[in-house]
Parts: sequence; C-alpha cells; structure tokens
Amino acid sequence: MRSLRLLIRLIAASLSGQARYPASALMLTTGQFLGTGIEVIAVWALFHRFGEVQGWQLGEVALFYGLVNCMFAVADALGRGFDTLGTEFLRTGAFDRLLLRPRPVALQLMGHDFRISRAGRLLQGILVLVFATVQADIAWTPGAVGIALFALAGGAALFLGILVLQGTLSFWTVESLEIANVLTYGGVQAAQYPLALYAQWFRRVLTFIVPLACVAYYPALAILGKPDPLGAPAWTGLVSPLAGFVFLAAAFGVWRFGLRHYASTGS
Repeated sequence: MRSLRLLIRLIAASLSGQARYPASALMLTTGQFLGTGIEVIAVWALFHRFGEVQGWQLGEVALFYGLVNCMFAVADALGRGFDTLGTEFLRTGAFDRLLLRPRPVALQLMGHDFRISRAGRLLQGILVLVFATVQADIAWTPGAVGIALFALAGGAALFLGILVLQGTLSFWTVESLEIANVLTYGGVQAAQYPLALYAQWFRRVLTFIVPLACVAYYPALAILGKPDPLGAPAWTGLVSPLAGFVFLAAAFGVWRFGLRHYASTGS
C-alpha cells in the first residue's frame, strides 16, 4: 500500500510538471492520437478492399486493435523510465541517486516520467472499441466487461514487462538496443490481428514466448463469442491474460539480476 501511494505521488508530480506547459502537452497528446490514427486507416483500407480476411470482419479486428492499443498506452505511460534508462540515467550517472533513495528503483522509474501524451493513444483505442461494438454488434454483458478488463490489465502488465526487459539491457549496452522495439511496437502491430492469420511458428512465439495472443486474441474471441479456428477451448480467453502477469514477474526477475550486476559510473 505504501508503494502504491508513493507511485501515485510520483505520477502526480510528473503530471504536474507537464501541466505547466499545457500547449506542449496538448500538442503531444494530439500527435499521439493522429500519429497512430494512420494505423486505423491502414486496417480500414485492408478490409474496404477485401471485405473480410479469412472469415474475419472489420468490426472483429477493430476489437483486437482497440484492446491492444489501450493496453500499450497504459504500459507505455508507466514504462517510460525504463525506456530512457540508458541515456537519461546510466550514461549521466543519475541512476546512482535512485539507488541511494530508500525506495524500490523500479517504482521510481515507473513514476519518473508518466507521459500524459499517451492519453492520445488511449483515447483512440477507446474510440475504436466503440466502433467495434457497433460494427460487430458486441453485447457488453458483465462477463464480457470482466474479460475485457482482465485482458487490459494482463496486456498492460505484458507490455510493461517488455519495457522492463528493454531497460535491463541498458545495464550491459548503456543504450537499449533497437531490436527491443521489435517486441514493443512490433508486438503491438502483431497483436492487432487475429492469431489465425499467422504462420504456425509465429503463432507459437506469440503464445508461448511473448504471450501477446494470451492477452488479446483469446480474450477477444471470448468477448465475441467466436470459436477459435485453431481449436483452442472456449474457456482459454477466461484465464489466458494471467500470462501477462507471469511475463511481468519474470521480467522483474531479470531486472533484479541486472541491478545486482550494475557497476556505478564512478562520476
């Protein structure tokens, strides 16, 4: 509970600092909304051209898109400190100050730079979910709402775990490698479409290695009431978001390993 209160205070301080420049915050938020809006147009153009893709309709895929972008917006806001760990903290020696404070370092990084601009992506995801509801005639029963909230929490945990791993790499590389973006932004792109559209080897990667399918594909099927063309049981989407929390726990395990092997800059 104390850690949660501290995180809220750090986030409030970060938002307060950004609120001092409202025009900048508004432009950055609008930029996030419009920038990712190109992806929405691309999805719409695909289905406008072909009508459906392997039996999947536009409204159904819009549900994937909306869920995944809401997940990533939350994780990206919380994980900004890990994303800039190498350049902003390790290279300058500022990371040593975090170590001296009697609070968990990971918690300090999560509250360090809570970007209000991520609200642009979050708003876009919510609007796409509204579109999906109308287009696919989704019935938001209490069960469906519960599955969606569970999936959003698991997905945010999964993407935050990816950012934690990306930051952990900085202990050895100083700068997080660009290959890490394959798992963050590339993961967002991959999870926006049904798992059945991909090759078998890639489906296994998205299920058992980086379990994006567990937080997006299977819960979306449960919300839609649609059987899995790959043959997974109907109850899979009810429990699969747990994989996101397991992934986050494993990522923090790797983080603690990296933290133990951190050598101060000496500056």
